[in-house]
Amino acid sequence: MEHHAHDQHRHESHDHHGPEHHGHARQGRADWATAARATLHCLTGCAIGEVLGMVIGTALGWGNVPTMALAIALAFLFGYAFTLRGVLAAGVGFRAAVRVALAADTLSITVMELIDNGVIALWPGAMDAHLSDPMFWTVLAIALAAAFVITVPVNRWLIGRGKGHAVVHRYH
Repeated sequence: MEHHAHDQHRHESHDHHGPEHHGHARQGRADWATAARATLHCLTGCAIGEVLGMVIGTALGWGNVPTMALAIALAFLFGYAFTLRGVLAAGVGFRAAVRVALAADTLSITVMELIDNGVIALWPGAMDAHLSDPMFWTVLAIALAAAFVITVPVNRWLIGRGKGHAVVHRYH
């Protein structure tokens, strides 16, 4: 019931910057801070999955392609899991929570992974750098930063249309 009152108040208010919005975007208008927070949330899960995939692939002696495929799969898994955790904590059933996570994060994670892995794939020597090589960590940090910068406007656009993390905010 509290959520409905909050949503109604948010839609009726004409003050776009008042504290009553708690950092959430208004329907039809998304601020950069909200988009940045949504992107950072998504990036955290993706980064954990990606690094874990690279560590596993390297430890198993896999080549670049299977290691990157595992890293991407785990990035999606952890990205979705972070969102799923919050939605489940709000009391949403598992199937509905999975649908919310998929709706909230698929485009964001896809863009992030394209940019992140594109930077790594195109950076000379990065694909052959080992976990103990400073180049590995430097290029990974640059790739994740690039993914963040490029994905923030995507999330802002999604939230402004009531999609992406705007779907998740309905459950907070």
